[in-house]
Amino acid sequence: MNFPPADTFEISAAETDALRKAGVPFLLIDCREQDEWNLCHIHGAELMPLSVFAEQSRVRFTNPEERLVIHCHHGMRSAQAAHFLRQRGIPLAWSMAGGIEAWSQDVDPSVPTY
Repeated sequence: MNFPPADTFEISAAETDALRKAGVPFLLIDCREQDEWNLCHIHGAELMPLSVFAEQSRVRFTNPEERLVIHCHHGMRSAQAAHFLRQRGIPLAWSMAGGIEAWSQDVDPSVPTY
């Protein structure tokens, strides 16, 4: 299992899960807010809310070769975050299509929906 090409902007929840299971290294970033994280989150994800994403990501994501999959609730905020990173010279950032909702439906139904 490989990541989509760098010119592809989205990755599915199922593809993300397959990469995890294959042991492919990447960071899973949750750009929802703390209250959403408290409701449910994907095991192993790192919280970086969109409200502080621009500021924190400048320090946290500096390696242009690091692979990042960003998710939110449905995919809108993660698309913004991935686009922001790509504009900053971090080309291996993908938005997880459908967000945690797709994860709950397609990968792990034990993750609550809201």
